[in-house]
Amino acid sequence: MQNYVVNLESEVFKSFRCQKAADSLDIDVSKKSKHNLEVNADLDTKFNVGLIVGSSGSGKTTLAKKIFGTDCFELDIDETNPIIDQFDKQFSYDECANALMSIGLTSVPCWIRPVHTLSNGQRARAEAAIAMSNKKSDVVVIDEWTSVVDRTVAKVMSHCVAKHSRRYNKTVVLNSCHYDVIDWLNPDWIIDCNTQKYIDRRSMVGTFERTDRLRFDIKEVDRNTWRCFSKYHYLSDRLPGGKIFTFGLFHNSEQIGFTCFAAYIIGDQNTYFTNRTTIHPDFCGLGIGINFTNETSKIMVQRGYKIKSKASSIPMYKSRSKSPLWKLTKVNKNIAKLPAGKIAHDNDRAKAMRRLSVTYSFDFVWKP
Repeated sequence: MQNYVVNLESEVFKSFRCQKAADSLDIDVSKKSKHNLEVNADLDTKFNVGLIVGSSGSGKTTLAKKIFGTDCFELDIDETNPIIDQFDKQFSYDECANALMSIGLTSVPCWIRPVHTLSNGQRARAEAAIAMSNKKSDVVVIDEWTSVVDRTVAKVMSHCVAKHSRRYNKTVVLNSCHYDVIDWLNPDWIIDCNTQKYIDRRSMVGTFERTDRLRFDIKEVDRNTWRCFSKYHYLSDRLPGGKIFTFGLFHNSEQIGFTCFAAYIIGDQNTYFTNRTTIHPDFCGLGIGINFTNETSKIMVQRGYKIKSKASSIPMYKSRSKSPLWKLTKVNKNIAKLPAGKIAHDNDRAKAMRRLSVTYSFDFVWKP
């Protein structure tokens, strides 16, 4: 255990208005302008996720700088360049992609846009991925964690950064003024600047059960809702032709996901393929896309249809390979050579992507 002390003092102005304000409450301004923080903490024992929490002005940032160095928050981000180009050159493309996906930033279009066009949640994930990959220090420290995002998004982001840290054995410390992220981070230790207490949770991390829950509902939706999700999908922004079934995933009243089922086999209107499954980037990283397709596939089977899947998504392939709900039927490794010239249309782009990718075919084998 080591003792950490922070003494903060700000200048007190004695203008007429300042003095009037102080006199109105009969306060001793010299005392109110000082803040002392002292805590004993074990930060030497191995950990993956640490949390410094407390209200604004409680000394979180100053404490972090005292422990980890005055430059611990520095991160070089170019607003005009896409985030995937800001990883160190030593990283391969696959390593960059894995870093972004594991932090929950799974939308490829977000990777290739200038950073200044990203939402607050997307940017926070991107910066966390860059910091945990590029920083040469042993500990990555992130200030104002989830301060500028919706509280539901904050929980999803916290789950993702904790999962990434433990999967890749990273060490990250997060500064936050929000206590609602504790359940989702499951930190190894907490320094509470409000109470000036240190809580060692290392022994309970592996057995901890989250009490906070996010509820999602599935509803059949109009195909036009696809326009809100098409920009996040890596293939065509057009839905398949012919008869399709479309479903939405909802958090409260907000639709945060889309999937559809399309009949691709000519003359067979009883077999449908999962298609265009997309989760809004703010909610990526929880694994709900996979559960979404599983549950909607059950709905389709209960209606009397056979369900198949053919996709190139590696996370989807890995999940379905382990699931008793799906049976792998074929791996297509025949990568055709693309014709020369510019790809002109979205449908051509989708065909080109399929030619370039290994595809995995599955049958949905669940029985009601």
